[in-house]
Amino acid sequence: MVKFLIIRFSSIGDIVLTTPIVRCLKSQVDGVEIHYLTKSAFSGLLKDNPYIDKLLVLQPKLSDTIEEIKSESYDYIIDLHHNLRTAIIKNRTHILSFAFPKLNIKKWLYVYFKINKLPSVHVVDRYFETVKIFDVHNDGKGLELFLSPNDEKVLAELPAYLHQGYLAVVVGAKHVTKQMPPSLLISILEKINYPIILLGDINDKKIADEVMLKLRRSDVFNACGSYSIMQSAAIVKHSKVVLTGDTGLMHIAAAFKKNIVSVWGNTVPAFGMYPYLGINQYKVFEVNDLPCRPCSKLGFNQCPKKHFKCMMSQNIQGIVNSLLEYYEKQS
Repeated sequence: MVKFLIIRFSSIGDIVLTTPIVRCLKSQVDGVEIHYLTKSAFSGLLKDNPYIDKLLVLQPKLSDTIEEIKSESYDYIIDLHHNLRTAIIKNRTHILSFAFPKLNIKKWLYVYFKINKLPSVHVVDRYFETVKIFDVHNDGKGLELFLSPNDEKVLAELPAYLHQGYLAVVVGAKHVTKQMPPSLLISILEKINYPIILLGDINDKKIADEVMLKLRRSDVFNACGSYSIMQSAAIVKHSKVVLTGDTGLMHIAAAFKKNIVSVWGNTVPAFGMYPYLGINQYKVFEVNDLPCRPCSKLGFNQCPKKHFKCMMSQNIQGIVNSLLEYYEKQS
C-alpha cells in the first residue's frame, strides 16, 4: 500500500479545484490510500468524497497536526497549498513531498507592472504537475462535489415558484472587489423574466435585501444566510444557469457541469481560476484594457481607485443575453 497525504487548507473554490487530483490518484495508482488535510471550515466539502480514505483537520496547534501526520507513516505529501505552514509540516515530518508551482512572481508582475507572463494553463492542470512522477494523468472528467441526501433536502423547502427551474445568482464573494455591486445586479436581473434565487452567506444578506427591494418581484427568493455551503451547493446543482463573480460557488457550479456566466472585477481569468468546463459551457465577462486591472491576485474591501470601473462598466446586455440563452436551452 502507498499512502498519500494531500494538503489544501482553503478556500471553498480551491478545495473543489483539487478534486480531479484526488480522483485520479485514487484511480490510477495501484494500492493507494488517500488522506486529505484541510481546515475544519472546509471539511464538509470533502466528507462524502469516495476517493478519500481519511480526512484530517488542521489543529489549532500546528505541532499537534505534525504529530498526527507522523503517526500515519505517509509515503508522500502532495502539497497543493504551498505556503509557509506546509513548508513547516514538510520540514518537520521529513516526508518526500511534491508541491505545485504557484507562480507568485509572475502574478506579482501582472498585478504591479501589468506584465503578463502567466502561462495559459488552468490551475487544475498545474496541480497535475505535482503527480506526473507517479504517471497520473488528467482523466478529463472535471471537478466534482459529493452531496449527502440531507444536503439536498433543502430543495423541498424552496418556494413553489422555484420548483420548475430558476437562475442561481451568487451575491457575495470573499472580497468586495470580486463581487457584483447591487446596482449591477439590479440592472441585470430586472431584465430576466425567470425565477431567481439569491445565494450567499449572512454577510451578503444586506446586498440581497437591497436587490429585492429594488426589483419588487414575487419570483425572487433571498436565500442569503439561510443555508450552509453544502445546501447552497445543492441549490446550485439544480439550477438552470448560474450568475456569479469569481467565487467558490462558481467552482461548485463547474463541478456540477452547470452553464455559468461569470463576471470578473479586480481579478482576471488569466490567473488560471476561470470555470473548469468546456468552452461552450461558460461565458466570461470582464472589462478589458483598464490600466488598473488586475489590482490584486485576491481582492480588497473597496476599489483602491474608488471608481470600481471593472464592475461598473460591465456589458450588462451581453450578460443578460448569455443568461437567457443558457436558461432557454435548459427549458
